[in-house]
Amino acid sequence: MLNKAIHLGLALLSALPAWAACNEDVPANEVGATERIVQMIEESVRAEAKKGAARRDAHAKAHGCVKAQFHVLDKLPEELKVGIFREVRTYPAWIRYSNGSGTVQDDSVGDARGMAIKLMGVKGSESGTQDFVMINHPVFIVRNAADYVEFQKAVSEGNPIKFFFPGLNPFDFRLHELGIALALRGLKVANPLDSRYWSMTPYLFGDTTSMKFSARACGPTSSFIETDSPDFLRDNMRNHLAQGEACFDFMVQLRKRPQLMPIEDPTLEWSEKDSPFIPVARITISPQAFDSPKQMAFCENLSFTPWHALPEHRPLGGINRVRKAVYETISRVRHELNGNPRREPTSF
Repeated sequence: MLNKAIHLGLALLSALPAWAACNEDVPANEVGATERIVQMIEESVRAEAKKGAARRDAHAKAHGCVKAQFHVLDKLPEELKVGIFREVRTYPAWIRYSNGSGTVQDDSVGDARGMAIKLMGVKGSESGTQDFVMINHPVFIVRNAADYVEFQKAVSEGNPIKFFFPGLNPFDFRLHELGIALALRGLKVANPLDSRYWSMTPYLFGDTTSMKFSARACGPTSSFIETDSPDFLRDNMRNHLAQGEACFDFMVQLRKRPQLMPIEDPTLEWSEKDSPFIPVARITISPQAFDSPKQMAFCENLSFTPWHALPEHRPLGGINRVRKAVYETISRVRHELNGNPRREPTSF
């Protein structure tokens, strides 16, 4: 069934007119590479689940899920009134903050941090929701599905450095990707509510253009910098929201210079000089307690995917096409192993 879904999805993409696909270019080997990635990740999740609960293959450790309001701004320019941003409206949202690793580890370990937003009550979305998935770095570590296979193999073998240096030939070295990995490991975060996050990958923005998006903290920077606890990021979020609200400007970056803003290579950053990020919504997180056992369990049961989306914001590029199969499979497997039903939330 999975193979048929992958083939059908790619066939539909190839049937789209060039303007609608926004310069997507599906490699001939992508289907096989995607199947291999899904197989490796599913095997890893099932193996790890024998030690306890089945977890996500990435972003396994949640700092917490908070209730938020996503308010589309008034008086946007006409070119930005697309999809979710077509009209002034406030969406109720869940936001999950997390570490990037597939293992639960001390927050002091260098790692990417994730911010996954789920808007509820979205008409026109098959899931009824719109997910915006981000990390606190503007680019992804892998270029395409074929490289993703090599990356996952190296990780599965416990030797991730092999991905960057696969042999003795220096022409095969992935130094660009190594620089991204080192940048991710070097990121220092004291409070997830004080950070900036990026989509890394592109998405449709209406019929004829595409976007990347970003969320930038807009409230006062908190003074909580306690780092002794292995869960200090959750502790600092708790302290922050016990004393006041948090907020983010949600922004979009339109693809103004296609030749310099690739769809199929998410390791390359779209220059903000060529196209700055423009605020289109304000996210408000009211003071709240979010880390009760019940809410943390609810948080773990949520599923986020870029493909929970309006057609106007369809994910673009090879890594997003891989994500469609991976996220769907891992969500199904971990809910199955944990004995939890899969459903999208409709309210708080």
